[in-house]
Amino acid sequence: MEHHHHKPGLRVRLRITAARRRAWFSAGLHSACRKPPRRDPADSVHKVARREIGGGHRRPPRPAAPSSSACSCPEKFRNFQLQEEYDTYDDEVQFLVQLPFLWSRTKIIEIVAAKDVIFALAQSGLCAAFNRTTNKRICYLNISPDEVIRSLFYNKNNESLITVSVYESDRFSSLKCRTTPIEYIRRGQLNNGFPLFETESLKYPGFVEFDDVNGKVLTFSAQDSTYKVFDLKNYNFLYSICDKNIQEIKISPGIMLVIYQKTNCNVPLRILSIEDGTTLKTFTQLLHRNRKVDFIEQFNEKLLVKQDKENLQIIDVRNSDLIEVNKTEFMTPSAFIFLYENNLFLTFCNRTVAAWNFRGELVTSFDDHELWHPNCNTNNIYITADQDLIISYCKVSKQATDGCDETGEVSSMGSINMSNIFTGKCVAKISPSDPTLTIAPRRRGDTNRSTIRSTVPEALEDITALFYDEDRNEIYTGNSKGLVHVWSN
Repeated sequence: MEHHHHKPGLRVRLRITAARRRAWFSAGLHSACRKPPRRDPADSVHKVARREIGGGHRRPPRPAAPSSSACSCPEKFRNFQLQEEYDTYDDEVQFLVQLPFLWSRTKIIEIVAAKDVIFALAQSGLCAAFNRTTNKRICYLNISPDEVIRSLFYNKNNESLITVSVYESDRFSSLKCRTTPIEYIRRGQLNNGFPLFETESLKYPGFVEFDDVNGKVLTFSAQDSTYKVFDLKNYNFLYSICDKNIQEIKISPGIMLVIYQKTNCNVPLRILSIEDGTTLKTFTQLLHRNRKVDFIEQFNEKLLVKQDKENLQIIDVRNSDLIEVNKTEFMTPSAFIFLYENNLFLTFCNRTVAAWNFRGELVTSFDDHELWHPNCNTNNIYITADQDLIISYCKVSKQATDGCDETGEVSSMGSINMSNIFTGKCVAKISPSDPTLTIAPRRRGDTNRSTIRSTVPEALEDITALFYDEDRNEIYTGNSKGLVHVWSN
């Protein structure tokens, strides 16, 4: 189950687990979710793990009506063209990194952009930084020759990029974190970064989790069953929780939900203050005996509990009020995204997206938004800071192509669809069937353009990562060939 809480705030929450060897080629890769701060360019949703992702600040819910940015959306995305193409792999890579598997082309699994620098992470663990102004590669972020980068986190508090890596020297067994200011990366001065959390042993199943909303870092050391909380602004240690009976900790704005090992028919729960770890409430949630727990989620004062073949329960932890949603209406999703700004949550089931409120009512189903990846690869989904728009890599609608190319083969090209979260309507798309979609012409004297070898349809084939820079109004996509494309008007 993949879970994300969304708010304007860069990468809202990111947990990376210290997976075993080969983790970088398996679904054991635990990534994350991110969101740009209100006006700080850097986001995309993404995460794979039995884990929820941190949320937004408590604010009064907005009325469920299209916002102005959603209304002006078709205009904003009009005349989008393919502007640039960056290649993560080139002849130099073999001289710069020592591990041969980093030399092989693999798909882009994550894109982060900040301060006109675009970071593209390939599944092999190779990470490249590109300058959006000169359109040249600045450097590879693998500063140690045996380094495999597992995930990226942009820390807007100090405008730095945190890389989370594993190393061949210890058989890729423990996570190591490093922070480098974007300004140094732009100048190619990677040695000016410094390591983080060196005292922590982050071997599998340990993890590190970045929570942008509360400005905290949570680490888990499996060898002594200890969770530690650090300040994301200065990386100071704040407090620890040591208890072998804890099964999971989930973070919401201002609080942490501690889930203990379940007994036959109940699960003990504790709500802590995120600031100092003090207990705010202790209670027990009844469960159906012998039924698997699909998920337990906390959203402000609402607790969501779903067991296999049972109804969804929405419990108000203040007064124990209960709302049930029939299991025939609410199927267990493969992923959640909580939208704190609008008091809604999105569910992803097979290839469909739906929006629900905390009264258990279906608010939005989407017209033309069939996701390309059946397993909800949230690398290919971006939600804007206002939480009014979802941008995803989708299957091309049947009307557009009948789903086949001229030879009758099922098309390997998808489209990038922008849909209004309140109405479910598709308001704009970058589609291979759009005759006006072209490679942007070069301006005379412009020497900063990259060489684009792909055609527009090829650039829309097998997209594996997507990021929208709200300040620049540009979409960045990465594909299975290790290429990054820039789309803008």
